[in-house]
Amino acid sequence: MKRATTLKRPKTTSAKVADRDNPPWSEEMLGSPILRRGRGPQKTPTKVLTAIRIDADVIAFFRAQGRGYQSRINEALRHAKERGLATRSTRATRKRAAG
Repeated sequence: MKRATTLKRPKTTSAKVADRDNPPWSEEMLGSPILRRGRGPQKTPTKVLTAIRIDADVIAFFRAQGRGYQSRINEALRHAKERGLATRSTRATRKRAAG
């Protein structure tokens, strides 16, 4: 018959062992807490969240240029809009001059 053995308790290490390479943090080292909540008010006009279907090759082109591809797509659309408005204003001027 085998004797019942008891488990040995694991060795405990002192939590207060001083490590010269890793000193404990002090309040002075941490500084005062900084609380940030949300993004705050937007400096530019609010953009509208929408879903749009764009060809895969167009998305791949803008994504290949790196981060901020959605902003670059927005700039390209804005440029096309302004170019279209400029074209319309010259056409309207030509029609008035001809008529």
